[in-house]
Amino acid sequence: MRVFHKKQKWGFVFPASVVVMLLTASPVFPQERTAGGGSLWISPGAETAMYSFYSTALGGSLTLIYGGRTAMGFRAVYFADLEGVFTILELNLLFRFFFAGPYSGPFIQLSGGPALFFRQDSAVTVPAEWGMISAGVSLGWRFLLGRIFVEPSIRGGYPYIAGAGLSVGMRF
Repeated sequence: MRVFHKKQKWGFVFPASVVVMLLTASPVFPQERTAGGGSLWISPGAETAMYSFYSTALGGSLTLIYGGRTAMGFRAVYFADLEGVFTILELNLLFRFFFAGPYSGPFIQLSGGPALFFRQDSAVTVPAEWGMISAGVSLGWRFLLGRIFVEPSIRGGYPYIAGAGLSVGMRF
C-alpha cells in the first residue's frame, strides 16, 4: 500500500484538474450581435410597494441600464409610506434578461442592494436610522416606440412583499 504525502497529493490534483478543464471547455459565442454592442437606457418611473401588510408605499424611481438582450444597471427608488411612518431609499444593482430579443418584449430582472429606512417625523440623516438588504425579482414588458419605451412591471422580494411600477424612458 502506497501512502501519499501532502506534496504528492497536490502534485497530482493540479495537473488532473487542468486536463479536465481542457477536455470540457467549449467555445462560447453570442447568438446575436448588435451594431454598437449595447444601448444605454434611462427611465424615470412611478413605483408602489408593500413594505408592510397594512400599508402601501408610493414613490419615484430612476433607472440607468446598459446592454442588449442581457443588461446590467443601477436603480434608485424613493418611497413614502402612506401611513406617514417612514420613507425608504432603495439603491439596487440589477441584471435583466429579455426573452424575445434585445430591447423589447417580456423580461425578467434580478435586483439587489441596500434599502435605507428613515422616520418621516425626523430629518433624513446619514447614515440611515436602520437599513437592510433588499433583493427581488421583477417581471415586465417593454413596449418600444422608436427610441422611447414604456415598461409596466410587477415585482416581489424582501423586505417589501410585492410591488408594481410603470417607467417611461429613452434608449441612446
